[in-house]
Amino acid sequence: MRIVQRYIFFELLKVFGLALGVLTLLFILGGLVREAQEQGLKPAQVVQIIPFVLPDALRYTVPATLLLAASMVYGRMAGSNEITALKSLGISPMAVLRPMFYFAFVLSITTVWLNDIAVSWGRAGIRRVVLESIEEIAYGLLRTQKSYVSRHISIVVKRVDGRRLIQPTITFQSKGSAVTLSSEEAELRSDVDRGTLTIIARNGMLDVEGRGRMLFPNDVLEREVPLERGDTSAELSHPSYMAMREIPTALGRQRAAIDEQYDEMASQAALQMLTGDFADLHGPEWITQEAVVEDLENKVHRLETEPHRRWSNGFSCLCFVLVGAPLAIRLRNADFLTSFFLCFGPILVVFYPLLAFGVDQAKSGDLPAYSVWIGNVVLAAAGAWIMRKVVRY
Repeated sequence: MRIVQRYIFFELLKVFGLALGVLTLLFILGGLVREAQEQGLKPAQVVQIIPFVLPDALRYTVPATLLLAASMVYGRMAGSNEITALKSLGISPMAVLRPMFYFAFVLSITTVWLNDIAVSWGRAGIRRVVLESIEEIAYGLLRTQKSYVSRHISIVVKRVDGRRLIQPTITFQSKGSAVTLSSEEAELRSDVDRGTLTIIARNGMLDVEGRGRMLFPNDVLEREVPLERGDTSAELSHPSYMAMREIPTALGRQRAAIDEQYDEMASQAALQMLTGDFADLHGPEWITQEAVVEDLENKVHRLETEPHRRWSNGFSCLCFVLVGAPLAIRLRNADFLTSFFLCFGPILVVFYPLLAFGVDQAKSGDLPAYSVWIGNVVLAAAGAWIMRKVVRY
């Protein structure tokens, strides 16, 4: 029996490795092409980004390729009557399926880890590479094409002399208004940590839409342009960007902040009652206080949900093959693509909507954080039911 299990395991490994390599390569190439087009990246920057994109790609491709491998190997074995032959020798299909389940369990743990580093290390790495390249990309395009356009800023120059932009016209957004800066010369400096591009202009004019113009002859003007949308520090502190080891500490801080807020509200209410200011107990400041508490509690719900979401996503590998492997045997179809799509179709329709529902409800606090596992439980139950059919008949 060990020979058969070893044979099945190496067959799974071969199919999984080949499919994972091809699918991940396509996923990475598609993602990098999109990123390069949006950011104007050069080949050198694209190569730098690859290690940071890889974990993000693998966390999506591993579950799908594992299901593909299970469908192919077990579908071919069932279609060739190998499973029937083993059953006639008194060997339970569970013995045949065991290598896949062990392999899926190990990959599930690995995928949880990939989920963690993709959001905490990978996204931060991509951001850093892009921001570090802004100056080089902008100066390169300005030297060759005399213009540089991104979603944050537009620059047109007469020529470039070293780092000096000669007669530039720079357009960007500031506090909701379009700003046009024209000057005799200017220089660009990026700040990776702050995510900004500083424009140092000399002897020119600043035109703010709807507010008028400002001249600065024989003077130097510095303006910072944010290179990222929104508040970057707030975004990076979002639970979706945290490593799981950081979440317990963040949860402790949030709960302490809630307790502090409640203590402050209790003190304020006690003071108002003692002084007879009963009307102020229903004043507008209490609406603000309640909104602060609600915001803090929402952050707690998100922090509690995030580890469950990553573990649930990771263990989709095991749940997929709990359904896919016995279903491939049950279908007895040697065409692995047919088996794969017959397995993946219901999983796509059932698992991901249930996962999204569980995550939304847990983040809002309407359901406990472990409701994220609803999709996994449904797949595991369906797999157990199909397994029973395979073992019995």
